[in-house]
Amino acid sequence: MEVDRSLYNEDLAAIPLERRTWGLYNYASLWIAMSVCIPTYMLASGLIAGGMSWWQAIGTILLGNLIVLIPMLLNAHAGTRYGIPFPVFVRASFGVRGANVPAVLRALVACGWFGIQTWIGGQAIYAMLGILWPSAHTKAGLWVCFFAFWALNIYVIWRGIETIKFLEGVAAPFMLAVGLLLLWWVTSLAGGLGPVLSTPGKFQSTGDFVRFFIPSLTGMVGFWATVALNIPDFTRYARSQRDQMWGQALGLPAAMTLYSFIGVAVTSASVVIFGKAIWDPVQLLERFNRPFVAFVALVALLIATLNTNVAANVVSPSNDFSNLNPRRISFRTGGLITGVIGVLMMPWKLLGDFKAYIFGWLVGYSGLLGPIAGIMISDYFVLRKRALDVDALYRSKGEYTYSHGVNWRAIAALGAGILVALLGLIVPPLRWLYDYAWFVGFLVSGVVYLGLMRGTR
Repeated sequence: MEVDRSLYNEDLAAIPLERRTWGLYNYASLWIAMSVCIPTYMLASGLIAGGMSWWQAIGTILLGNLIVLIPMLLNAHAGTRYGIPFPVFVRASFGVRGANVPAVLRALVACGWFGIQTWIGGQAIYAMLGILWPSAHTKAGLWVCFFAFWALNIYVIWRGIETIKFLEGVAAPFMLAVGLLLLWWVTSLAGGLGPVLSTPGKFQSTGDFVRFFIPSLTGMVGFWATVALNIPDFTRYARSQRDQMWGQALGLPAAMTLYSFIGVAVTSASVVIFGKAIWDPVQLLERFNRPFVAFVALVALLIATLNTNVAANVVSPSNDFSNLNPRRISFRTGGLITGVIGVLMMPWKLLGDFKAYIFGWLVGYSGLLGPIAGIMISDYFVLRKRALDVDALYRSKGEYTYSHGVNWRAIAALGAGILVALLGLIVPPLRWLYDYAWFVGFLVSGVVYLGLMRGTR
């Protein structure tokens, strides 16, 4: 295959069949490992803190994950069929140069998530120090812990994709154990699950509930809208479509619902015990009256957070940044760029409270990613009928060149979807557009793209 070196490096190359070794177990464990994490816990606990009952919160999370599973599986198909990563796949719709636009948007969101997970990991180390060495519990100590965990993440990135694969297979049980430990501890203090699950929701009317539910559901979809785009980065290693589809279908909804239930139950119990909803598990563990057990739990939390961070928030942006200049930016260099930008995005502010986390961060960026998903799926399944010329994806002159490498129709459709989705932030009567940001952006961009591309094939 003759390729343009400005569009190609070994990290972006199509994976040959003989190197595709991931089976059903790998994809199920991938989702268990990525779902059983602190942001999942905080997602569920944030809904409780916002006023939902336990069954309303679990139902919202389950529905959101079943919805996002659909674009996840659709975008995963091309990765398995052709062995290509997300930034190469998106060249088919946006052009070999225009693909940098959605790739960078996706990468920037991943950088934010990298920062969030790193901040959580730093807090865990800080809490561990507070148990072993109370005098180190200073504000400066928190920042030292944050950057220490940041350096650990960068080290794992430098080791490469196989290290990430290994971590996924062993880290999830640690995080599940921490969750079950927290559940046992707080429910025993609260008098069992009965008092915990009998706590009613705080909404006074159906209208009040709906106003909270709609953006919350969008936030649930937005939680994995990132990986719904870059899932080809993982499914390019799949042995078959069946393995990746069943692995994801079994792993994602089940793991998210189970761990969300733990977050919901523990947070509900904290209301019974402490009189307020403590949505941050690190803060809750600091109240554990058995230092050794709390320390072990924090170590497990740290390992699982490291695993989730490198798997969910580094693989994609590393490839995306590499796509900007494949000759000079490798997977490792892309990972380092991700780490630096993640710090600059100030994750401590994104985790200020549950409103900033769910309604600001999750819903806000879903309005950027929903339009990209709409264009990708419309192009691959409707326009191209799942047929791609892989060689042309790596050539500057070919089917995907469009106008100097950019498909301006896709850029226009992307802009239309983002504009309509985020319009509700500017025009208060149209707030519902923002509350449904991912859905609105997905539909608008997908329809506009097909309309603009009519007659071009």
